[in-house]
Amino acid sequence: MPGLLLGDVFPDFEANTSTGKIKFHEFLGNSWGILFSHPRDFTPVCTTELASAARLSNEFKKRDVKMIALSIDSVEDHCSWSKDVMALHPEQAASPLPFPIIADDKRELSVLLGMLDPDELDKDGMPLTARLCLSYKCVVFVIGPDKKLKLSILYPATTGRNFAEILRVIDSLQLTAKKKVATPVDWKPGDDVMVIPSLSDEEAKKLFPAGFNTKELPSGKNYLRYTPHP
Repeated sequence: MPGLLLGDVFPDFEANTSTGKIKFHEFLGNSWGILFSHPRDFTPVCTTELASAARLSNEFKKRDVKMIALSIDSVEDHCSWSKDVMALHPEQAASPLPFPIIADDKRELSVLLGMLDPDELDKDGMPLTARLCLSYKCVVFVIGPDKKLKLSILYPATTGRNFAEILRVIDSLQLTAKKKVATPVDWKPGDDVMVIPSLSDEEAKKLFPAGFNTKELPSGKNYLRYTPHP
């Protein structure tokens, strides 16, 4: 993502959305945030993604994560598309989409956030339609309460995102932001975590009353230290 790296303050842009105009930092408040982008409304993969995000919206809410999507079409199209999205869950078909969709008609945000390369725009500043879905980068951004970028995941437009995995990652981000631990491969909430290498054994004993187990390795280096979920 050119110009936007982990730890950077996320741009405080203003935009029209399916639920009204927002200023992004004000929209987030003191919460975590997730912004996920889409190349166009009424596309099959994106519709299933938004439906999954909508189904899991209460899980994001439990984690104090504000959700927002972005697509290059108009607010009017977003509102119409939202009905298709909610129709994938018949029990919720009459309910509104539980998060807004940003209208990026001029593609300015898509370029700013690294979702669309400037050389994919024509002389009028619009994307070259035939190549849009191939050139557009579908991104997931997770922003912390400090408004800094904590995570970015880049997908091709042909591959649907896994929102259950995104929730797992957010659980890890929130835990490791508060505790001096790291989460190992395939970690899930409740599993053992790892003591970070910068802590000495003496410091770790004070911080983790439940203790920790050190795995013996051929190198003799005691860097794999596991402790129960704090």
